[in-house]
Amino acid sequence: MASYFFSIPKVYFGEEAIGALRRLNNKKVGIVTDDFMAKSGKTRYLINEMPHASVSIFSDVTPDPSVAILQAGAAQFKSFKPDAIIALGGGSSLDAAKGIKVTLEEYFPDHPIELIAIPTTSGSGSEVTSYAIISDPQNGRKYPLIAEQLVPDYAILDPHLVLSVPRQVAVDTGMDVLTHAIEALVSTGANDFSDALAEKAIALTWQYLPEVFRDEQNIQPRSHMHNASCMAGMAFNSAGLGLVHGMAHAIGGMLHIPHGKINAMLLPLIIEFNARHAPDAMARYLQCANIMGIQQATPQQTVHALIDGIRDLNRHFDIPATLRELGKNPADIESLRQQLITATLADGCTASNPCNPDAADIDQLLTQIVG
Repeated sequence: MASYFFSIPKVYFGEEAIGALRRLNNKKVGIVTDDFMAKSGKTRYLINEMPHASVSIFSDVTPDPSVAILQAGAAQFKSFKPDAIIALGGGSSLDAAKGIKVTLEEYFPDHPIELIAIPTTSGSGSEVTSYAIISDPQNGRKYPLIAEQLVPDYAILDPHLVLSVPRQVAVDTGMDVLTHAIEALVSTGANDFSDALAEKAIALTWQYLPEVFRDEQNIQPRSHMHNASCMAGMAFNSAGLGLVHGMAHAIGGMLHIPHGKINAMLLPLIIEFNARHAPDAMARYLQCANIMGIQQATPQQTVHALIDGIRDLNRHFDIPATLRELGKNPADIESLRQQLITATLADGCTASNPCNPDAADIDQLLTQIVG
């Protein structure tokens, strides 16, 4: 089977990137965002670049958007019939905009709608992927949707928009970038193109995320992390992800934990598990350690040092090691254990993990993460 690497979307980056919106002047533009972005002046920042556009703003996106949010956004834009939709915000706003755009195109099959993604966090990489995470609140589940129609037409990486992201959110989402890049590197779908992007994303994150934590107002490390997030998104869009994300979707969805934080907590455990069960993954983790400048006497010691390095970084960022430490009630988790195992095994991301876990493996990993 032939491998595939897409060359869409166009990516505008750097401190003047927002100027790319000028091409939307005189068009009908829908903006999908959350209430905070609308009230904080970020939508005005966009509109100033396209003063002659007709603009309609849907600002009801909530974290982990549900199908109901997509339907509400599409209903608002149905009579407006936009030429373009701008997704402004974190992963939730980007995912909601993708779903709204696809829903609208079902109403208007002969009216193509351009999708422009402008992330305001450096984490999900959703601005360059065919993925969208939609939640099902009734069942406490998150579902990754994957379709070519979900890939934006272009992405704008404006570092000014991430300067206001609080330090703890910045490191949670930054650890999501590191997880995306490492999982893409060891995925069964890894290829030369995804490797190049994953390797660079790992190098940038390892160097610059601690600098963001140290000085959250310094635009240079913020800019590098914004680029790393995008590269990691391109990498996993081509290569796939793995068991960290498979478990994170289940645990995060049912226990309401921020996605980047639960990824960071699971990452050392899954590296340990995969290195033990998949010889090919062991070699890939050594490659990852080399990028980070981690080297010990034997391959096993090097991988252990990599795991310890990630645990140390989590500790430095005040990210807990276990769900108990995070304040979750072990009894609540116990009542969900079977559902968590079933959801992890059914998750599309688990399928491209370098080894195939069974229910007993997931059960053991759950015990470890509970603490």
